Amino acid sequence: MKPLPHQELLAIVDQDDNVIDTCARHIVHATGLMHRAVHILVFDESGRLFLQKRSMSKDLNPGLWDTSAAGHVDAHEDYDASALRELREELGVEHDGPIAPMLKLPPTLENGMEFVQVYRIMHNGPFVLAADEIDAGDWFTPGEIDARVQADDLELTPTFKMLWRHWGGTASA
Repeated sequence: MKPLPHQELLAIVDQDDNVIDTCARHIVHATGLMHRAVHILVFDESGRLFLQKRSMSKDLNPGLWDTSAAGHVDAHEDYDASALRELREELGVEHDGPIAPMLKLPPTLENGMEFVQVYRIMHNGPFVLAADEIDAGDWFTPGEIDARVQADDLELTPTFKMLWRHWGGTASA
């Protein structure tokens, strides 16, 4: 069973992403401590990206569209293990192939002071969406996402827009 947000322990990191301590998730967010997160972009074989619509019960960005799967890196967990766990917990995907990082974003106020390790995998679905985390999901072409990001669509999470802009969107899909 997944711990409640106030029970979740996260690794606190320094400016070089070295672990220096652990702390409860709610304290990390309230005080702006640097920590780690993963975002996984799931593309299908036709090049569309699956986005999730975050549950309205989420404490951050409720009801906004976000990367396919995402979450914090728990204390004593590395980025790769966290990415595989998030795929399993949020989408019901047991990914058995390699999971290679594609880019890493530095912590900023816009992304909640998270080092964000981004991964890309290929999977055509179907998915079993975690009801407590995700209200809906859908496939979008890179062109559709480019247009929404360029328009600064307020229905997309700030971190997803930052990630897409940094990655290059259509040019890299």
